[in-house]
Amino acid sequence: MDKLRSMEIFIAVVDAGNFTAAASRFNLSPVMVGKHIAQLEATLGARLLTRTTRRQSLTEIGAQYADQCRAILAQIEAAERGAEAMRSVPRGRLRVTASTSFGNEWLAPALTDYLRLHPEVSVDLNLNDRTVDLVDEGYDAAIRIGALDDSGMIARPLQPYKMAICAAPGYLRQRGTPHTPQELAQHECLDFVVGDIGVSWRLQSVHGKHALPPSRFRANNGQALRMAALKDFGIVMQAEVLLAQDIAAGRLVPILSDYLPAPRAMHVVYPRDRRATPKLTTFIDFILERLGPAAPLPLASSRKRTTLTAP
Repeated sequence: MDKLRSMEIFIAVVDAGNFTAAASRFNLSPVMVGKHIAQLEATLGARLLTRTTRRQSLTEIGAQYADQCRAILAQIEAAERGAEAMRSVPRGRLRVTASTSFGNEWLAPALTDYLRLHPEVSVDLNLNDRTVDLVDEGYDAAIRIGALDDSGMIARPLQPYKMAICAAPGYLRQRGTPHTPQELAQHECLDFVVGDIGVSWRLQSVHGKHALPPSRFRANNGQALRMAALKDFGIVMQAEVLLAQDIAAGRLVPILSDYLPAPRAMHVVYPRDRRATPKLTTFIDFILERLGPAAPLPLASSRKRTTLTAP
């Protein structure tokens, strides 16, 4: 028998004073009510009720057990009410993860708009360039860039993640503006590294892909490469989202736009959950509205705007 159900029936017997009234409340027979009470007594190894022909009275152990049962049942009822409330209104803590550059430049500012729309939600944002295991590490959603390898997740497509190649006006005045990938061999090309491995530039053209020699300046952070470019040291290739505001302000100048690597796919992913909470569903809707395939074109393709609205 279900122990919680037996506790509910026991409390009903205590409140009503007899099996018959408790049986009517739960649409059971008095005999079945008696079996529930007998099961509890067998489990506890003690009598809960002293039975007479007209009424049931609590034993000393029964009185103490009844108080504890009331407290347990009240906690369960409160938990169920809380769960129901979370299913109806966005509230609670939302844990999200994304890559460092995208998270810093686009997601973090956008999340402040989401939080204003949903004042009962709080957000923990983890920016990390490794692939976080959403289930094992307890995250609600992630923005993933590149090919997906986790078939256990639901993935909603977003706008492609595009790259830009830029240099500061001062650098171009000093070193000249390259017009083909081959000319980059005479320039300082700032490399992104993962661990100890440099991520070589591979540019597209009708003649195929062009790989460049190793750079004199490498970093595992796009912001570090951006700062080096702003200091007139070299040419940077990073995501549009990272360079968009500098391009719009004229601090960086796009070059070699015909040779950019192909855009990478970008998705918002989240674990399969048939009873997703409103905090998650509203976040997914928010991201799709801002970055989905039908969203307005991102800022980075326009140099005239000065506020970042999408990568």
